[in-house]
Amino acid sequence: MNWGDSTVLVTGGTGSFGRKFTEIMLREYAPKKLIIFSRDELKQHEMRQTWDDRPADSRIRYFVGDIRDRNRLYRAMRGVDVVVHAAAMKQVPACEYHPAEAARINVGGAENVVRAIRELHCPVEAVVTVSTDKACKPVNVMGMTKAIQERVFTEANLSCRDTRFMVARYGNVIASRGSVIPLFAEQIRHGGPLTITSPQMTRFLMSLDRAVDTVAAALEHGRPGETFVPQIPAARIAELAEVMAAGHAVEIETIGERPGEKSDEVLISAEEAPRTSRRGDYFVIGPILPELRGEISGDEPFEAGEYSSADAVIGREALADLLRDHGVIPHDPSAVPAADA
Repeated sequence: MNWGDSTVLVTGGTGSFGRKFTEIMLREYAPKKLIIFSRDELKQHEMRQTWDDRPADSRIRYFVGDIRDRNRLYRAMRGVDVVVHAAAMKQVPACEYHPAEAARINVGGAENVVRAIRELHCPVEAVVTVSTDKACKPVNVMGMTKAIQERVFTEANLSCRDTRFMVARYGNVIASRGSVIPLFAEQIRHGGPLTITSPQMTRFLMSLDRAVDTVAAALEHGRPGETFVPQIPAARIAELAEVMAAGHAVEIETIGERPGEKSDEVLISAEEAPRTSRRGDYFVIGPILPELRGEISGDEPFEAGEYSSADAVIGREALADLLRDHGVIPHDPSAVPAADA
């Protein structure tokens, strides 16, 4: 990627990922222009204030628009070299109660990106869509719509031959809005209880920086139709709650699974494993369409049956270290409960 000559469009650019992507992109990759496309003018205003009085701010353009509005997206896409598609409806319960809207945003929005490139003949070099572990063996609306979104971008490689379309699929981001860690932190501030849905539930955990690195790796090294999956740890949600609650007089309450929840998440299914390889710090799933497959030299084979959060659970101390590294809990080892607490 020749970032210095590239104009990068980020859909959903005012979300947790978009803000971190902007920070890292301007600091480490220095694109010619960065277009933030989102429907929330207040968040755009707040983002402007973040970059106020910085030289890098002149490279950011803010574009108010909805991913469902094809004409507005077409205007934003003109002159763009790289697209990072992060706009999504991603709250699991909200998607269950509003499945049609989830489909319009997650599937229809993806199709609008592809149609803009195809119909406007945009000279876009590369597109990466931000996906989720819930798209693998999906059981909820959010995962189902994101799974179809992945396939929309994979198929686009056949109709837009001059553009590489890839997927970045990863697990829960530690500090993202709506995830369990900010929820637990808020519950602690209000005196509890910390609510968990199932004591045995496991989830992948990763930082926003790692999420951005995964997208950048797909842009720089991805081949058409490939899905990049980071190698990341997982934790039991009950242990996560216990580590965060240490030192606080709060109860932990089990409330039962929410609509559409799974006990464990999977990033690579058994069906995807035969076309998966290891490339550096990432697993790379080859495209499902045979027209896009080819021999890839240098990659290591993926020998596991699948990549599940149940098989990647880290111990309590390692979990505490991870949370300390990201400022979730204080640097006080005595605050971590014993394994048999």
